[in-house]
Amino acid sequence: MTSAKPAAGKSASALSLEMRPDPLFRKISWRLLPLLFLGYVFAYLDRINIGFAALQMKGDLGFTDAVYGLGAGVFFASYFLCEVPSNLLMQKIGARLTIARIMVCWGLTSCCMMFVHSPGSFYALRVLLGVFEAGFAPGVMLYLTFWYPERRLAQMTALFLSGSTIAGLVGSPISGLILDHMNDALGLRGWQWLFLLEGIPTVVLGFIALKTMPENPASARWLSADEKRQVIGQLTPARAHPDHGFRDALRNPNVYAIAAAWFMVVCGIYAVSFWMPVMLRAAGAGSASQIGFWSIIPYGAGAIGMVLLSRHSDRTGERRWHAAVCALAGACALVLVPYAGVNLAMAVLALSVATVSVFAAMPILLAIPMAALPPRAAPGGIALINCIGLTGGFVSPFMLGWIKTATGNLNNGLYVIAGLLVIGAFIILRMVKIPGTRLA
Repeated sequence: MTSAKPAAGKSASALSLEMRPDPLFRKISWRLLPLLFLGYVFAYLDRINIGFAALQMKGDLGFTDAVYGLGAGVFFASYFLCEVPSNLLMQKIGARLTIARIMVCWGLTSCCMMFVHSPGSFYALRVLLGVFEAGFAPGVMLYLTFWYPERRLAQMTALFLSGSTIAGLVGSPISGLILDHMNDALGLRGWQWLFLLEGIPTVVLGFIALKTMPENPASARWLSADEKRQVIGQLTPARAHPDHGFRDALRNPNVYAIAAAWFMVVCGIYAVSFWMPVMLRAAGAGSASQIGFWSIIPYGAGAIGMVLLSRHSDRTGERRWHAAVCALAGACALVLVPYAGVNLAMAVLALSVATVSVFAAMPILLAIPMAALPPRAAPGGIALINCIGLTGGFVSPFMLGWIKTATGNLNNGLYVIAGLLVIGAFIILRMVKIPGTRLA
């Protein structure tokens, strides 16, 4: 098997010393992460609120599970096509304009989802949402490499990406309450209010980003000249002043190995995200509000586990086994969900383990290309990996929707997703190369 040397040969004690709280990086984090974190909360909420809207929307509009699954997944087709160009464009127009543009456009599109009236309009708006949101997550992950050295990347990435679990933790009960208590208010159905009220904050955040985001440490007015030198001094020259080098990414075989593993993990993530309301209802949760409140448990566990496991990965300098074990645990949990039957407590427990596992694998796996790719290949490579991997966001909900329509339940689909996670763990352990290990 593999031998994991902490951070390219550094001792555990040296890593522990490096990871001690640093007032300078704490200052940077408090300035940057709240806005980026909130952005990802609403980005992810815009992706998964379709799962709650479906509790009313399918019946109102006569959509089958297959139509719903295709609509949920087609978002990722346009996302796939636009993600790499968006990340490369960021190198030309800057992070501030890129992230502000993305937030405003996807927020407005999310609001327009309230006007869906047919499968065609549903698909069209989901495609536009993918076009406009493309580039946000990989753009922010690239942006983090301008500010943080390698030894802090997994933890900072986890704090940013934990917005996905917080979106479920906070958004699920709010979505359930909107569906139940605002239904038919002012002539609008609950699912229409859901899209409107959860899209507006993203537009506001976009304008805040336009006003406040610095491009890099050198342009941050709230850093002193000495602080700027300290930050830039801990980054490689190419990280501090990046060049996109997309051809370098295309020629790097490690990009495709990481992307394949990321695809498998993404299938697990969106199986949980899109279908959790349906699985909870099948297990005995009643109203939309009850489903929302039961969802707090898996997403709360996911948020905590995601940060703690990523912090442990940073401290030990080990990535491969952390990510692979998470994928395997997620596979086991998804296999157990059907056996819970109508035992709601068992279903919530299995979903909690699945949520912790697949969401914790996310920042650990994505920290690998952020640190391991050659500097010229990093921007294009990060976008390409995320782009290929997120096709799992199309495959997973569409496949599960098709299987549920054909068989009447999700069980066989969950078994397929579990199998993909096992394959992902194998790829991580045997094919992904990481500096400082035998496979490098």
